[in-house]
Amino acid sequence: MYERYGHDHVGLVCTFPTYRTRSIVRELGKALSLPMGDIEKLAKLADPREDGIAGELARLVDFRARLDAAPWRAFAELTDEIKGLPRHVSQHVGGMIISSRPLIELVPLEPAAWEGRVLCQWDKDSCDDAGFIKIDFLALGMLSLIEEAVELIADRHGEAPDLSRIDYEDEEIYDRICSGDTVGLFQVESRAQIQMLRRVRPRNLADLAVQVAIVRPGPIVGGAVNPYVRRRERIREDPNYIIPYDHPLLEEALGETLGVIIFQDQVLQVCRTLAGFTDGQAEGLRRAMSRKRSKEALLEYWEAFREGAEERGVNLTTAQKIFEQVVAFSEFGFPKSHAAAFGLLAFQSAWLRERYPTEYYVSLFNNQPMGFYSLDAIGRDARRHDIGVRLPDLNLSGVRCVAEEEDLRVGLGFVREWGTDVAELVVREREEQGTFLSLPDFLRRTPATLKRGAIENLIWVGGLDSLGLERRELLWQTGLWLGPETETETQRRRREMAASRVGVARARAPIRGRVSTDRADHYQTELQFDDPFADIAFAGTSDMERLTAEYRILSFAAKHHPFALVRDRLPRGTVSSEMFDALPNKSEVRVAGIVVARQRPQTARGYIFILMEDEAGPINAIVRPEIYEECKSAIRLEPFLQIDGMLQKDGATFNVLATFVRALRLERDRMPALPAPGRSGAVDDGAFAYLDTLRQDPPPTMSWGCGGGRR
Repeated sequence: MYERYGHDHVGLVCTFPTYRTRSIVRELGKALSLPMGDIEKLAKLADPREDGIAGELARLVDFRARLDAAPWRAFAELTDEIKGLPRHVSQHVGGMIISSRPLIELVPLEPAAWEGRVLCQWDKDSCDDAGFIKIDFLALGMLSLIEEAVELIADRHGEAPDLSRIDYEDEEIYDRICSGDTVGLFQVESRAQIQMLRRVRPRNLADLAVQVAIVRPGPIVGGAVNPYVRRRERIREDPNYIIPYDHPLLEEALGETLGVIIFQDQVLQVCRTLAGFTDGQAEGLRRAMSRKRSKEALLEYWEAFREGAEERGVNLTTAQKIFEQVVAFSEFGFPKSHAAAFGLLAFQSAWLRERYPTEYYVSLFNNQPMGFYSLDAIGRDARRHDIGVRLPDLNLSGVRCVAEEEDLRVGLGFVREWGTDVAELVVREREEQGTFLSLPDFLRRTPATLKRGAIENLIWVGGLDSLGLERRELLWQTGLWLGPETETETQRRRREMAASRVGVARARAPIRGRVSTDRADHYQTELQFDDPFADIAFAGTSDMERLTAEYRILSFAAKHHPFALVRDRLPRGTVSSEMFDALPNKSEVRVAGIVVARQRPQTARGYIFILMEDEAGPINAIVRPEIYEECKSAIRLEPFLQIDGMLQKDGATFNVLATFVRALRLERDRMPALPAPGRSGAVDDGAFAYLDTLRQDPPPTMSWGCGGGRR
């Protein structure tokens, strides 16, 4: 765009993020010098209603007494005043404007974070009002994933699949989608999508387009979801089933979606057909639907809609019912073209995973963050599909993940404190000079910018296991070779700030007392003295230590589900998800699992949906509002939950309707005490230390349907 139209004529559209509960609590609490521990806990628990943050403090047991203190009263008052105010100027995810005259003559500009780009200080609605040509560019990670997967398939199999010529009516692929096995697939992987897929059972691309579009606020608020699902089920039972319409005039516009409004285009068709809207009125309606606070603008069209419907013999009750469905689309709905394109990508992702699972999961790992699940959940799904996840290896891993036989090898760039730049240097050195033969060989040939902490992280996750030494011995040797870091993080920042003030482009860091940034510049002759520590016996690392290290350093586990090491300590009566099929409907059950996602859709009337995983697979729990209030702290803060409730079965869909939710606690009397991590043979309750350690670096989760909840 910049090259075609010129840098003076193209700009990025801005947005104005407003203060929301978490940001207000954290920033205002810091400004008022309130205890950071209390502020962080409140930010995670706060769920204010009409009575504001003061009412929320009164409801939270740990904060009730604080309302008597003047700083906390001021905090509560100011929080309500600040909420909704603009916080900062940000860049729209894909909006750009084009002008015939230089933008600087028309709109205020500022430099964008992206070098060489400018940011327009008007949001998309203001740019639209000003008459700018505005284009939204969607950056879909799935497109990058598919491109990478196809290239990887070509490298490994000698021929790249032509996705334009695959069989888009492949029954095997649709069977897999309809079973709900869609973790990691485009747009059909969420908890709501999986449960609906098992009922709707799409069998072609048109069905997939509807499936992608229907789990959106517009169709949900408009009441389209349940009627569509029921009608799909009725048609499967009775092919002669006659679809009901709110009015006969709607059959042409809503025939493909079984009489309900699902696509944004159908809103315009309904208005033309039922109310006789002109193209101009329909375009005005479309614009109103795409704007913020569009409900108010849409209601202005009610009189014209009512009068037009009356002229065509539509009674007031029916007209009002249909217009309410139209207004619901101000909550966001998909145009049909958008849904069709997404449905196509959904099928392509399913086809690639079915036919080339190794290449697909490698590409999925390499293109995170994307979608609904963390790498931890995706890794467990890969193992369920017989794709092993192999830990990083100094002599085998690339910078990113690679395919190794039928498994996935994690890249060096995934290790905490490494980063892409350092990983590229190490991989290049290995490719040009050969494999690393020992720890000293590795240290001599790598730059000093690879800090000791990064090297120890790689050792902890098994990256140097191939050198034939225990991990503790490797850590010991690393300390002997490198010694302590001589430059603290604070010192580094001060040095860089000083360098920038005097115009130094890049000042070298004094690493471990040296001036050079390359350890290879300082070769040392090894003297043949006896090593006084040569006979030290180093204990091996336990499975618990290895798994907690993987979560701390990689944020996912490569081999074990965390419960695999403590399954005999789970609370009495805990039921595995693999037993749900054999249990009768409405059975009382107790389940335990890792929290994968927490959701509270605005359309769910206060219900909370928790997706967990035990060793056997996913568990869907539904929490009523009153149970949420009772168990709020555990639901919002705990990474491992125990839920008591009633099992609800609807065909192949299982839900647990929670009656009580608590943090998972292991039982002490189920089996003899386990050896403590790192103490071979020592009698200690290592299982409890293990779970507490995991809580400090818990598996990542998606909270409340936003990426900000993911760790």
